[in-house]
Amino acid sequence: MSRLFGTDGVRGQANGLLTAELALQLAQAAAVVLGHQQSEGRRPTAVIARDPRISGDFIAAAVEAGLASSGVDVYDAGVLPTPAAAFLVADLNADFGVMISASHNPAPDNGIKFLARGGKKLDDAVEDAIEAQLSSPVRRPVGPDVGRIQRFADAEDRYIVHLLQSLPHRLDGLKIVLDCANGAASGCSPQVFSDAGAQVIVIGADPDGNNINDGCGSTHLEMLQAAVLEHGAHLGIAHDGDADRCLAVDHEGTVVDGDQIMAIMAVALNSAGRLKDSTLVATVMSNLGLKLALRDAGISLLETSVGDRYVLEGMRDGDFSLGGEQSGHVIFADYATTGDGVLTGLQLAAQVAGTGRSLKDLATIMTKFPQVLINVKGVDKSSVSSDAEVQRAVREAQQELGETGRVLLRPSGTEPVVRVMVEAADMETAERTAAALAGVVQNQLALEPA
Repeated sequence: MSRLFGTDGVRGQANGLLTAELALQLAQAAAVVLGHQQSEGRRPTAVIARDPRISGDFIAAAVEAGLASSGVDVYDAGVLPTPAAAFLVADLNADFGVMISASHNPAPDNGIKFLARGGKKLDDAVEDAIEAQLSSPVRRPVGPDVGRIQRFADAEDRYIVHLLQSLPHRLDGLKIVLDCANGAASGCSPQVFSDAGAQVIVIGADPDGNNINDGCGSTHLEMLQAAVLEHGAHLGIAHDGDADRCLAVDHEGTVVDGDQIMAIMAVALNSAGRLKDSTLVATVMSNLGLKLALRDAGISLLETSVGDRYVLEGMRDGDFSLGGEQSGHVIFADYATTGDGVLTGLQLAAQVAGTGRSLKDLATIMTKFPQVLINVKGVDKSSVSSDAEVQRAVREAQQELGETGRVLLRPSGTEPVVRVMVEAADMETAERTAAALAGVVQNQLALEPA
């Protein structure tokens, strides 16, 4: 049987892989592993939140039933972003949390993500323990020992106050367009930006259960770009369905991605003496331009494997204060235990307001190098780092590109695929180099026909 937990919880089509029955069973298992085994005899508590997709209703009901029937008191925070759930777990000193969301995926999908005490992501070993608990007897307390379910009435207010307290100053004078992806931040993000003093134009904030991420949000920036130009805004901010991402658009409608946001914030925090050890944590897929910009600013870059969980591990191991991904997962360790799109948008807007410089001007700190990615299918991915001819081709390509280019060959985690990524000073060179390397990989590592 394949592992139930993926890179970000248990995710799949609602009523396909992710049924009410599975949600109930996962909750009962988590009640034991994250609740009773950690609570030292007292009644465990859990915070649950969800994004507004329609299947969240029945999945949340199943999760709450599973937890309460297993003797866990449940605080239902309603529709809120994933980082809000993480914050509330810590703020309430709950034993664990549950977020029901499929992030940037379309509405028919959904997911269940568990958060450990303090609002932290689970280690693989803890997820494995929950899976193992699925085959163990269910805990069934009776009478006064069953859990209670109550509405977490001030959950959104607590989160908004926390976000506002992170700001170095107000956002008065800024006109900002917010695209909430018809998702979990549709209520709280416009509220907090408005409370911070910005003039806010809101789009993508009318969730109906089926329109989450549909042509809007951080995966579809065209609507935000058009709105920024139409309203003459200083900048635009886009979230994804569960609002753990933030991408931006400057006043001319140009996209500012996660790498550029990290460059802006790393330099600002370092200048303020708040970037721990003058180090940023990012994945190997971040643009070469980020590394060069940081080098010029006297900042080190710690590279991790792809995935925000690996960024978090790198930050935790070194007690670093800032990290993230090109996709817009940016983690401010002083304020959050996970990527927070609303927090990131606020901090970025504060840089515009505080410096008096446009976002376009701030983003010039980093020059983005053209990047080409080719997926070479049907190959022996395990040999990519040991095949002499492939490695020779990589060395020659890197030597030709010099400091103005980069080569990365990365095996897929799930398929017989090698991902060939090349960055260069111009697109033509990047495309030519990537195609040549992909050809070598295909010729050397092609799997024999069955």
